[in-house]
Amino acid sequence: MATAWKAGVDVVKPQKPNTIAKSLAIGTPADGFYALRVMKETGGVADDVTDDEIREGIRLLAECEGIFGETSGGVTVAVTRKLLAEGLLDPTAETVIVNTGEGLKTLDAVATGNGFSATISPNVESVAKVIEGA
Repeated sequence: MATAWKAGVDVVKPQKPNTIAKSLAIGTPADGFYALRVMKETGGVADDVTDDEIREGIRLLAECEGIFGETSGGVTVAVTRKLLAEGLLDPTAETVIVNTGEGLKTLDAVATGNGFSATISPNVESVAKVIEGA
């Protein structure tokens, strides 16, 4: 979708996405034409982000809102940040972003030794120890 939007075309050409956001990696979205049309009619915009930006979006959502979202939630946060930084979203306007997926579905995307996750015993003492070390 973002590739077609940036190219200014009305048809989404098949792609082979390579991303950790598997739930969004649809190379040929069935309603791509309609989605592009609605974006044009409403003054919308589309963009894409890197896997590192997706992970950062997941982290930001968890740290700021206490929500552990899956990779698609990381995409929505990361793209929103990017569009705000580029001046394509009004920072004073009410903006709603959607996260419908729970982070346990895509643990492999964040459990790569980057300090994002911790394995703990199921007791209060273990949780406290991890929190104190954070």
